[in-house]
Amino acid sequence: MAGRYFEDWAIGDRIDHDIRRTVTETDNLLFSCMTHNPQPLHLDAEAAKASEFGRILVNGTFTFALLVGLSVGDTTLGTLVANLGYNDVVMPHPVFIGDTLRAATEVSALKDSRSRPTAGIVTFAHTLTNQRDEAVCRCLRSALIQRRPA
Repeated sequence: MAGRYFEDWAIGDRIDHDIRRTVTETDNLLFSCMTHNPQPLHLDAEAAKASEFGRILVNGTFTFALLVGLSVGDTTLGTLVANLGYNDVVMPHPVFIGDTLRAATEVSALKDSRSRPTAGIVTFAHTLTNQRDEAVCRCLRSALIQRRPA
């Protein structure tokens, strides 16, 4: 198990996740198709070329999903009860095909669960950064995490 139990976390804990991912045209195309997103900026090279970006823009929900996915192995794998919500999702810079992305996480809050004495709530502040050290996505993820078994 790679994830940590609730009592193993402290506010301010930071993880620079090892896994990096270079976004491919196939990633963007498949994700856009699977989610029924017909936005020409994601799928039409000519329309994207005529936009202010000048090229295909990677689907933002793929970017967000990748951010969360890159963090799971070091944060909640094997200890997650449920993700409770995502807040303050922002995308300060665009992602383009060929960008290599990496994630970092910091614990911003800890709270006992009132309804589940065997779990607690950890709020993770996730940041996804490209190869130019630009933040391309940020969010807060509230996760219900198991406490260490007695």
